[in-house]
Amino acid sequence: MTRKEKIMKRKIIQIDEEKCNGCAACTKVCAEAALEMVDGKAKVISDFLCDGMGACLDVCPVDALKVVEKDTDEYDPQKTYEHVKETRGEEDAQNVHGIDKASKQEEPMKCGCPGSMMRDFTSEKSCGSDKSCQTTDLKTELRQWPIQLHLLHPGAPYLQGADLVISADCAPFAYANFHQKFLKDKILAIMCPKLDDGQDEYVEKLTEIFNNQDIKSITIVHMEVPCCGGIEHLVKQALDKSGKNITIKDYTVSVQGELI
Repeated sequence: MTRKEKIMKRKIIQIDEEKCNGCAACTKVCAEAALEMVDGKAKVISDFLCDGMGACLDVCPVDALKVVEKDTDEYDPQKTYEHVKETRGEEDAQNVHGIDKASKQEEPMKCGCPGSMMRDFTSEKSCGSDKSCQTTDLKTELRQWPIQLHLLHPGAPYLQGADLVISADCAPFAYANFHQKFLKDKILAIMCPKLDDGQDEYVEKLTEIFNNQDIKSITIVHMEVPCCGGIEHLVKQALDKSGKNITIKDYTVSVQGELI
């Protein structure tokens, strides 16, 4: 596999070989097949295959994996697609981050995320002449502003004793009943774990909120695309740093707007 290398500072998986017990669980969930067992230990076989999203972190029973930021090869979706197709087959290759599954395009998508794949649901969702599915404007359940996590003040009084909803940016647009299902009597923070800068700042801000605001519960709402799972990882990092044990409810929304 030949390629032109491009070195850049980015996030990538790092494995503590002393902790690794050789269970191979991480290799099974890595959609990019970047992880393989070598001499009984999990290894990142090529940096350009690892997108750094961390889907493997939660399955490791000994906490041997973590996401670090360092200078390394740029993630290459097209080469990764070819690698997975060769080693696992066409069906698995369709799940590689950054490959348009609809058109099987040769060029990687600009955002490197399968959630940007073009999908048209108008024929499935249109009411047509059936007025029974048409509704009037609904009342908002939003209780505060701002809602973007970077802008949310950790000392805001409305956070004290709050039930906190942490949502992916796309989820309220995809899930039509978002306000009524998730927002009533709750406080909202939104973020994008793929495109937002300052992921470490998110962890620090959430840690401060958990330490000082007596949060009663956390509801995570994210899309089904793999990159969106990063929200749960960030929240768990903040909980670990705060030492708090707060109930988490985790909801996944399909790209067709249904709860999974």
